[in-house]
Amino acid sequence: MKVIMSGNEAIARGAYEGGARFASAYPGTPSTEILENMPQYGDAVYSEWAPNEKVATEAAIGASIAGVRSFCAMKHVGMNVAADPIYTFAYTGVTGGFVMVVADDPGQHSSQNEQDNRNQAKAARLLMLEPSDSQEAHDYMKKAFALSEKMDMPVLMHVTTRVCHSKGIVELGEREEAAVPDYEPKIKKYVTAPANAKVLRATLEERVEAARAFANDCEFNRVEMHDTKIGVVTSGVSYQYARETFGDNASYLKLGLTFPLPYDLMKDFCSKVDKVYVVEEMDPYLEEHLKMLGIECTGKDVIPHYDELNTDIVRKAFCGIEPETYTSDMQTVVRPPALCAGCPHRGLFYCLSKRQKKDGLMITGDIGCYTLGMAAPLNALHSCICMGASLSQGHGASIALRDAGKKTKVVSVIGDSTFFHTGVNSLMDAVYNSGSNLSIILDNRITGMTGHQQNPGTGYTLMGKEAPEVDIPALCKAIGVKEENIITVNPNHLDEVNAALDTLLAKDEPTVLITRWPCVLKKFSQQDIDEFPTLHKTQCVIDQDKCKNCKMCVKTGCPALISTKEKVVIDYTSCNGCTVCKQVCPFNAIEEVTR
Repeated sequence: MKVIMSGNEAIARGAYEGGARFASAYPGTPSTEILENMPQYGDAVYSEWAPNEKVATEAAIGASIAGVRSFCAMKHVGMNVAADPIYTFAYTGVTGGFVMVVADDPGQHSSQNEQDNRNQAKAARLLMLEPSDSQEAHDYMKKAFALSEKMDMPVLMHVTTRVCHSKGIVELGEREEAAVPDYEPKIKKYVTAPANAKVLRATLEERVEAARAFANDCEFNRVEMHDTKIGVVTSGVSYQYARETFGDNASYLKLGLTFPLPYDLMKDFCSKVDKVYVVEEMDPYLEEHLKMLGIECTGKDVIPHYDELNTDIVRKAFCGIEPETYTSDMQTVVRPPALCAGCPHRGLFYCLSKRQKKDGLMITGDIGCYTLGMAAPLNALHSCICMGASLSQGHGASIALRDAGKKTKVVSVIGDSTFFHTGVNSLMDAVYNSGSNLSIILDNRITGMTGHQQNPGTGYTLMGKEAPEVDIPALCKAIGVKEENIITVNPNHLDEVNAALDTLLAKDEPTVLITRWPCVLKKFSQQDIDEFPTLHKTQCVIDQDKCKNCKMCVKTGCPALISTKEKVVIDYTSCNGCTVCKQVCPFNAIEEVTR
């Protein structure tokens, strides 16, 4: 059967057909939909959301050691979190086939940095596969488990945003069950005490060389000979751009197994063409290996070292052909991303925006929807580095400012899912080392930014089963935050937020403010409906007779407010009745009405 699938859907299907029995991930664009598509195979594959990528990787490693084919998935920055276990697992090898799916984000469509994780495969010595479309994403994933077992090596399935999210025709197959052996302890293989690890380090190089010999003559690497004036060495989605650019006017070495690279095959191909072009996104990974082999080639001297490629860029770089462009006299409106109408984070950031100069606040931020608190007119978030960093940064800043004799107070903002990801340890650090930053945990009852995935605080698993719900105030207390220093508020009630800020900012010790209200876009659970009975029951309207067009409501940054020179109106199709605008109106011109 043939169906249209995105790359992520195809990877999930390939894992199912390849005999996987265990899957774990932390959501992150562009990889999120891989695990979201696994529950449909629930009778054959157990799948779960993990608190972070390191935990997901370790859980999948455990399944592999137990003899089961397993995989984990994450976006590119998640591999930094998962590096600790995977670098050592490369030493030990596998029992059940193991695949780590890592989705890079060239062009930073939804990421705080741009990194090329092909370098991680080389550094960690992981087998690496790079599909170029949905069919290959399916096929490579299906075959990766057997390849992992054959080579006794973990496999890194390296994909990018364009492969993950573009769609193509995929021919489906049947599931191939893999026998699960009886568990047998293998202490010298899996206990990486130094005495064992030194031996494993040497055998790892032997496995890499065996894999390199395999790479020289395998189905993942292929040569397409056409005109021999130009030879293109490429991999992943870059192959598509090269093929569209040169057509049959060039020959191609399409590499699907890119660590270890097939040196003999590369040298043989390049010897048969007049010029060698290297088409690859981000780092000169292939190019550096070619030059190391003494092969002259053209690559990053004409192609950008960063950002996403496309056919226009490749055509201009190698052929000097400028892309056709369309010009218009029409003015385009810049529409930067904004917190949604009714977002429970708006009330908090509005309060912080009013207090940051008056109270002298430094506001450290984190990865999530709430990063948009940085945007005008709120401008109430001053830094964003990585998952969980806001609380750690806040602690370090509070100590540094205190010791420097500064009176600046530090406020650290983090989401519930991000708190579970790596924020717990950060708060522990602040408490253990007597910091004084105020940690604000934005509990919107879901993992919001990546599309509403469950987490340990929502009460449900990826597979839809009810689960224990982490009690955030109790967890903070268990870490060591004093009970009187933990306050939970409804962030839509500005007086409530300001009162809590007054209390907690006055203290010179670790404090926690928890804002608890569901994301307005989520599918509300019965727990949400029971705890928050007014959800979506009201909305706001402006009495134009009372409105003085002072624009105070507009300063909340709510996209439901439409401002013109003459008046401000509320888009009733967008308003979710949070009432933040009503509370800031000095003329009582905004009313709350029943839907």
